[in-house]
Amino acid sequence: MTGNLFKRKNIEQIAREADAEQRGLKRTLSAVDLVSLGIGIIIGAGIFVVTGQAAAMYAGPALSLSFVLSGIGCVFAGLCYAEMASMIPVSGSAYTYSYATMGQFIAWIIGWDLILEYLFASSTVAVGWSGYMVSFLKDFGIFIPDIAAKAPLSFDHIHGWGFTGAVLNLPAVFIVLAAAVVLIAGIRESATANSIIVIVKLTVLFVFIGAGLFYINMDNWDPFIPPNEGAFGHFGWSGVLRGAGVIFFAYIGFDAVSTAAQETKNPQRNVPIGILGSLFVATLLYITVSLVLTGVVKYDLLHVPDPIAVAVDYMGEGLYWLRPLIKIGAIAGLTSVVMVLLFGQTRIFYAMSRDRMLPEKFSEVHTNRRTPVFATALTGVVAAFFAGIFPIGILGELVSIGTLLAFVIVCAGVLALRYREPGLKRPFKAPLFPFVPIMGILVSLVQMAALPLDTWIRLLLWMAVGFVIYFLYSRKRAVV
Repeated sequence: MTGNLFKRKNIEQIAREADAEQRGLKRTLSAVDLVSLGIGIIIGAGIFVVTGQAAAMYAGPALSLSFVLSGIGCVFAGLCYAEMASMIPVSGSAYTYSYATMGQFIAWIIGWDLILEYLFASSTVAVGWSGYMVSFLKDFGIFIPDIAAKAPLSFDHIHGWGFTGAVLNLPAVFIVLAAAVVLIAGIRESATANSIIVIVKLTVLFVFIGAGLFYINMDNWDPFIPPNEGAFGHFGWSGVLRGAGVIFFAYIGFDAVSTAAQETKNPQRNVPIGILGSLFVATLLYITVSLVLTGVVKYDLLHVPDPIAVAVDYMGEGLYWLRPLIKIGAIAGLTSVVMVLLFGQTRIFYAMSRDRMLPEKFSEVHTNRRTPVFATALTGVVAAFFAGIFPIGILGELVSIGTLLAFVIVCAGVLALRYREPGLKRPFKAPLFPFVPIMGILVSLVQMAALPLDTWIRLLLWMAVGFVIYFLYSRKRAVV
């Protein structure tokens, strides 16, 4: 029975199943489309939302060093993702890769982890969307009271849980449910529409950087690495390390690019370009924006869900015209990110349900709309609940640890498959083997270790629930 835990899917079998599932879907995405897709998610999910939290709570102005560290880790993981995606160009992302390389049980672990990652990512981005929307409406004299626009729960790693006096983050709930309704209706954003949104976001960020350079106060960077406050992760070099782990949430775009492999022209070439290209552009932007952000606003004032908007407000009345543009760009970008994350979650559900790891209901497609109504509706309702109740810091840290765990398993899969089946066709090979996958594993584990203990506890509790489901349900029904 133990052997069943590690039964692996044959890579050729996976490819045949993908072809059978194609059913007329065209491979239309180019390398440029994939780079745009990756940038669209990475930029929206991190730069507008998590930067302020990480600077205020962990790294201070040295947040830029956190992005450098995370970027290095992402290069190693990205190269491994690129190798896997070129070999197994189908939907399912790390879940499918794990099934092919390390077997059923590991595939379940990563699939359950990806559910955590995508679910809480959409909730996190929705909270950021709420912050920008409330700020945008306020500029026009429309005020949404805190009682209906903030999470009722608060949390910090010193004082623990508390109550804010709010009832529900209503805008966050609204955007999640609205995105789910649009996805159920079958109105998916096209690659062209996504590219337009990416151009808008990049333009907004370049304008922010260009204007912000004239408002940087060098005193805000002193000290560049704030002294440690006596606890690991609260500033100092340990804060830089913890900041790197927390903002790793921003790099969830890797998964989204790889899940698009089945709709990509020449995926063996274009998926690696999409992954690495979007990583390079996004990391440069993160570093630059974090420097401008902490230069314009003192880092301890950035504990907000809309840090870029706050920085624009600090630039003075002379740049009042820039405020709505920045906020419109953030709102549009975050809207598309919420939709793509919810869509990505349904893809993971579909892949696991196809293998009978989850009930067939999760892979049912509406006869007319051709969309997974049940999976999308369930994901939307649960994500809306978390977005409305929990603070952004808790949500972002859970996504980060889930993303890092996915990176560890993908890098380990490349390592295992190179030794087990060295003769397999690899259109793209991660260079400097075994250095790259080993470093991908080590850097990700170090950043996981730097995350707060309670984040680990929540991950372990989530995985414990997953193990119960696997051994009582999925293991008996799963097919290889």
